[in-house]
Amino acid sequence: MANDTKYTKILDALQKLLEAKDIKNISVSEIARAAEMGKGSLYYYFPSKEAILEALVERDYAKPLETAKKLASKTDISPFTRMAMIFQACRNSSVQFRSRRNAPSSASAPEQAFIHQKYLTYLTAELKPVLTDIIWQGVQAGEIHFEYPAALAEIVLIVLAVKLDNTLAPSTPEETDETILGLIALLEKGTENPAGSLNFLRAI
Repeated sequence: MANDTKYTKILDALQKLLEAKDIKNISVSEIARAAEMGKGSLYYYFPSKEAILEALVERDYAKPLETAKKLASKTDISPFTRMAMIFQACRNSSVQFRSRRNAPSSASAPEQAFIHQKYLTYLTAELKPVLTDIIWQGVQAGEIHFEYPAALAEIVLIVLAVKLDNTLAPSTPEETDETILGLIALLEKGTENPAGSLNFLRAI
């Protein structure tokens, strides 16, 4: 990166603008002005507004992804415990990302879906290999009994991303809790763990 400061200013500018406006109503020129640079300079770093948003999402999830990759190597910790720690880190980042907007509920449904799609795509793509590795370690250790570690990782990620982000399919806290309980029950049955043994995952 030729100039990390300018790159960061562009992301900060979009982040600030999103506190008051829908992404569809924010122009590249407006982002450039907020970042105190010319439109041409902005295009040196990003080819489009969508690319800036994607980079902003990546920045917001950099820390939990780093945590996830470190946890993948800690075989002395139960695989389910590591999964719960990863989910909690991602949930915290998701809450912070949404809280930066003064009134997220005022955002239009299409905008919420658009931003959620970016979040879901990035998180699933980045975390799936890490969770697959953790599940596979559990299989090798005899703690998990499941033939398709990658499929299990993807299923868990999609359910949690949709429910914990709570924009694509808005739910009450009670409905979210019920979904998490259902997921835990399926995990227990699917991985041949005793009923109730994974209830600590509710901490996410």
